Amino acid sequence: MNSILPQYRIERVRYELLKRDVTVISVERNGNGFARIVLSGEELAGFQSSSFDDHIKLLFEDEAGQDVGRHYTPRSWNAQSNELVLEFALHGAGVAAQWAEHVQPGERIAIGGPKGSMIIPAQQDWHLLVGDASSLPAICRRLEELPATSTVDVLLLRPEGLARWSLPQQERWTVCQLSEADALLDALHSWEVPAGHGFAWCAGEADLMRQVRSILLDEKKLPRVGIKVAAYWRQGLADFHERLS
Repeated sequence: MNSILPQYRIERVRYELLKRDVTVISVERNGNGFARIVLSGEELAGFQSSSFDDHIKLLFEDEAGQDVGRHYTPRSWNAQSNELVLEFALHGAGVAAQWAEHVQPGERIAIGGPKGSMIIPAQQDWHLLVGDASSLPAICRRLEELPATSTVDVLLLRPEGLARWSLPQQERWTVCQLSEADALLDALHSWEVPAGHGFAWCAGEADLMRQVRSILLDEKKLPRVGIKVAAYWRQGLADFHERLS
């Protein structure tokens, strides 16, 4: 993997960073622990989201009247219908989760970004996706974008007591949902690196992702150019996002 063929190379695209005022046009809370919220509006003209790894920032006003932002992955973007879909884990804490729990169609909100896209080619020989509930929208989007013939392994940490998530499935895809962090780490220890050139994408709680990163780099000997590990959140912090690899 010292010389990366063009079909495997990651492309980085930058966008003009804009603040946009948008309107909630539909809300669906289907009992799986998530809310699907569709946004639209004239100011979405020119919006771009070329990667499942993208992030936008939702802009809220806290109780003190200060602006606060929270990062979310565009679940999908349709330029023809001018609709941006987001999914929120309804964990009950934080300004964004509370907003998603109670927002109704017709309400307005401001968004910013994305600043750019890291486009990971789908033509990898294999794909590894690891995460928790915070990464589920990105992972589902990635699975929907990958060819059915891809070799894919997915390890997900699902909150205990929550029904199994429904994810896209193909013959060469393995999806494992676990309710304990230790079980997810054990599964990753047992995972065998497939042959060929692949990419491991992982996101979730900071401490868990640091352990995931260590396994991939130190134990599995994956090259740094072949992984991305991001901490989407951290216990006790309201707004946290950090790239670890």
